[in-house]
Amino acid sequence: MVHQQQLRFTTSGRGTLDISREIDHVIRHSGVARGICQIFIHHTSASLILCENADPAVRSDLETFMKKIVPDGDRMFQHTDEGPDDMPAHVRTVLTQSALSIPVNNGRDTLGTWQGVYLWEHRTHPHQRRVTVTVIGE
Repeated sequence: MVHQQQLRFTTSGRGTLDISREIDHVIRHSGVARGICQIFIHHTSASLILCENADPAVRSDLETFMKKIVPDGDRMFQHTDEGPDDMPAHVRTVLTQSALSIPVNNGRDTLGTWQGVYLWEHRTHPHQRRVTVTVIGE
């Protein structure tokens, strides 16, 4: 059995958005009891991460780290069509992930106790983001 659904999210600019609840909702309503859930983001300046969900400082520290290794406005970048955060957002996406896979068991995600699925917006301004969730199994 295959179930596929597109989700849309509005970000408030650079930072993480917990989408775990929405992903689990798709899984629960997919009719799949055991299988795999594949999550894909349709953008080159936002990504998906599986991350610590208990302490928001973890995600804040990740943002601090990215600011250090991929600063906005770095003069080495030629691609600045949409501003100083344009190319850094693309680099951040390449360094992270555009897709995640999560096992499904008993019709639910099998995330660990301290895990969450996050959409990581890499642009400084709000954006509409599209995510496709595909649940495959029996």
